[in-house]
Amino acid sequence: MNKITLRVLRFDPKCDPSPHFESYSVHVHDGARVLHALHAIHDDCDPTLTYRYCCGTGQCGSCAVRVNGEPVLACMEEARDGSTIEPLNIPVIKDLTVDLLPYIKSLPIICPETTQTATMPARDVVANLKPLRSCIGCMACVSICPALSVSDFVGPTAMRQEMRLSLDPRDTKDRAAEAVQAGLFRCTSCQACWKVCPKEIQIPGKAIEKLRELAHYKGHTLPRHAEVAALIRETGRSVTQTEPSFLELTAEVMEPHGPVKKTVGFFVGCMYNLRLPRTALDAIDVLRRNGVRVVIPHDQICCGSPLIRTGQTEYVGTLKARNIAAFTALGVDTVVTMCAGCGSTLKHDYETPFNVMDFSELLTETGIGSPAHLGITVTYHDPCHLARGQGITEQPRSILRKIADINEMPSICCGSGGGVRAGFPDEAAALGERRGIEIEKTGADMVVTCCPFCEFHIAGHTNKPVQHLATLLLKGYREKENPCP
Repeated sequence: MNKITLRVLRFDPKCDPSPHFESYSVHVHDGARVLHALHAIHDDCDPTLTYRYCCGTGQCGSCAVRVNGEPVLACMEEARDGSTIEPLNIPVIKDLTVDLLPYIKSLPIICPETTQTATMPARDVVANLKPLRSCIGCMACVSICPALSVSDFVGPTAMRQEMRLSLDPRDTKDRAAEAVQAGLFRCTSCQACWKVCPKEIQIPGKAIEKLRELAHYKGHTLPRHAEVAALIRETGRSVTQTEPSFLELTAEVMEPHGPVKKTVGFFVGCMYNLRLPRTALDAIDVLRRNGVRVVIPHDQICCGSPLIRTGQTEYVGTLKARNIAAFTALGVDTVVTMCAGCGSTLKHDYETPFNVMDFSELLTETGIGSPAHLGITVTYHDPCHLARGQGITEQPRSILRKIADINEMPSICCGSGGGVRAGFPDEAAALGERRGIEIEKTGADMVVTCCPFCEFHIAGHTNKPVQHLATLLLKGYREKENPCP
């Protein structure tokens, strides 16, 4: 038996003025789950502790709580000394028991055909249904959804159910229209929901984006999203040009400043090509300083992410074919991007004959020359499509530590993704303000990120300068070469 100590958040709305933590020391067996530790607290320390559980095997979802800030199933999460146990971020009934009823009531139910003409789902339909029907109703996804907290959005669990029913030939309702009314286009595509889902249901990609595609074909696309799609078809880019573009300012091949360690293709993306070209030039400078030959196809175009996220997919195949041809024609086997959204799209929505890497991922793999430490404190914003979309969190930080001190903040969505900034600017602003508050708490001198949309959006909600990792790293190199007196 092992003795462990846990902090548990206690709160009875009927008699407590506010939530408070209490610490408990209990003895548990090796490999005990959090649920076992809660049983021990209840049985040996405090029988008034309130929590839910049922199956104890990860199948019912009733025991979902937060452990060290992350939603988990108590019956599946190992109990570790020093852990903090809190309820899900849902209104509390008492202690660790939250009110799930409003979310359960919001789940759509099947509206079956009343005649005898309904047919059973075909085998291929069943295959598409399978990834959506393993939900256990734990509401972990609901508890962490940023859109639900600031807007009229029914939440990811209900959207998963809408998509499931839309695939079932026995259902008679227009699920796409119903989903639009329930806030379908308010999802920021942050992917937090499926990253905490104990059944790993990919709600953004398997449900919300598919529902948006259905909504688009039924004429429910938001006007601003349709304008972006028209711009992509007309120009190959999702934003308009405001200054000389990156592709106009660069040669097709940029040789390194020294021996060649690696040759890569560079995918610039729309924002860094047309709105923030200086930042992209900084990234090329950094790559060249670290022995990377950079090949830049000048006929590359938008990756298609804005179309995929908003359900307007009919032109995406053309974009994919043109981009793949642009890079394969120049013989590169690795393509690097500095935009989190582009990188996630190239990795997950394309089938490429080349490897795709983020800027920070490549530099961590190849190694970098030592920059000067700038003597500043920064906070790092995790772009959703980098941290959750690509699993890249440590690489940018390992580079940052060489040039600055880091004060961390919670990894939450800034509100700029999924077409929300264009379609629902008030919602995007509300999430941006939340990000600004967290930035202020860190006391940092600067915000660093690896996404142009995050960079652009966050800058409007903080008085701190916001820069891409590449720009700060280049400053470190230049400071080392020419130190200030």
